[in-house]
Amino acid sequence: MTGSSRGIRAIRAVGDRAVLVELGSLTDVLGLQARLQEDPIDGQLDVLAAATTVLVTAVSAAAARGFAAELRGRDVTRAPHPDTTLVLIDAIYDGEDLALVAAETGLGLDGVIAAHTGQTWTAAFGGFAPGFVYLTGETAALVVPRRAVPRSAVPAGAVAIAGDYSAVYPRASPGGWQLVGRTNARMWDLDRAQPALVRPGNRVRFRAVREFVVAAAGFIDAPGTAQPDAAADTSHGILVVSPGLQTTVQDLGRPGFADLGVASSGALDRGALRRANHIVGNPAMAAVLENALGGLTLTAATDQVLAVTGATVSLTVTVSGVATVRREPPMDAPISLLAGETLTLGTPCTGVRSYLAFRGGIDVPIVLGSRSTDTMSGIGPAPLAAGDRLRMLPAAPGSAVHGPETPPAVPAEVTVLRFVPGPRADWFDAASVARLALDEWMVTALSNRIGLRLDGEALVRSTPGELASEGTVKGAIQVPPSGLPVLFLADHPVTGGYPVVGVVLAEDLDLAAQLSTGARIRFTPTPDAAPPTSPEQP
Repeated sequence: MTGSSRGIRAIRAVGDRAVLVELGSLTDVLGLQARLQEDPIDGQLDVLAAATTVLVTAVSAAAARGFAAELRGRDVTRAPHPDTTLVLIDAIYDGEDLALVAAETGLGLDGVIAAHTGQTWTAAFGGFAPGFVYLTGETAALVVPRRAVPRSAVPAGAVAIAGDYSAVYPRASPGGWQLVGRTNARMWDLDRAQPALVRPGNRVRFRAVREFVVAAAGFIDAPGTAQPDAAADTSHGILVVSPGLQTTVQDLGRPGFADLGVASSGALDRGALRRANHIVGNPAMAAVLENALGGLTLTAATDQVLAVTGATVSLTVTVSGVATVRREPPMDAPISLLAGETLTLGTPCTGVRSYLAFRGGIDVPIVLGSRSTDTMSGIGPAPLAAGDRLRMLPAAPGSAVHGPETPPAVPAEVTVLRFVPGPRADWFDAASVARLALDEWMVTALSNRIGLRLDGEALVRSTPGELASEGTVKGAIQVPPSGLPVLFLADHPVTGGYPVVGVVLAEDLDLAAQLSTGARIRFTPTPDAAPPTSPEQP
């Protein structure tokens, strides 16, 4: 190891498109993150700092293969130059766990409040959701463990502490931190030029108040990040008669914002999205509809050209008020839907998610570079509801509708997903790591766009205690205390505190996107797909 990289303790492969850099101190973590943001590695996509690690993701598997050698040549010991702006947050200290924290620390109620408000906190790194930031304090007076059983819902604005950190929950979400108070500060607001109220490097002071003063709406000094497309043709439209179980707007996602707690999101079956867009002559990034389990009914207000790909569903077109006019267009081919006609998607025969691309692409506001709905963070348009009307953008000049596309092969009885072991396989006993690849795992009904929850024989950990929160990626096989794996999909949290035993290859995730409840999975280890973790490796 060279002197310039002496802060690096280890580099671990995270699937085939990322590496996890372990460092000796938080200063080194923030220093490396700052260096990589100032001077990115070729092919670098995202950089995410955590307590003792930096996750570096790549645009491709080929780009990731050079990361370790490049990182070991970087100076990670030079101190960063953070934005030390002071942010003042008013809080009412009446949290559900205040008395427990008072007893745990021996400070008493007033002592906890004095300790929390009497120090300047420093924003170290982003958390699992947009606007959630880990704050480090000046003393160890308020060091307390997380709750043994996390809450299923923590209210937005909750002021909390856990371990060495404090934080404010920006929106309602599950959480295991100790709640000591609440604030009405808007930690994440897309109408601001800078959505995050607190960014890494900022200093934070909490001020105890008895009630909140609600300020009048003020002048916004810059436009927000949600921008309508000025070129939209507002005369075109589709009326949503029934959205089915869940239908969202998706494109290829919004990578590059993990340090703000924003997942890439986007279509789960990216291949299906690309096929649908190609058929109607759209660019690959155009926004489409992603429908889960059929039941979607749409009526055209004006003539449309569309294509449906993904899960195998029956398609029916009818004319309002004319029961005898009915046709069944094919999938994976262009479809004309004339004004007044209604398209209905049936229940899938195979697969879960269908993709509907309309010529020109769906016109919804662009948020952080994407039109996608992120179901966990709430970024992007809300899932479709009956009565919604969708506008289409004009088709790109010179574009043309294409002929039918060849659909993918019929899914196998057991879906094989290739994975790279680690980065935390060493937290499990050897028998469990071996069984991950030998056993079949069943997809449960609790699965969604965040991840597939799997059932089978629980994996057994060999390392006790808590793993410090660190960055995660799409495809990560995370193992909570139950020992039953969760396979992260597009809307996964960007950080996690449970060990990841392996990461599914990016190109296999389209298969995972179409697995329904009861589907069976077999994981196949492919360690050779991992990027090298030292410069000596080929």
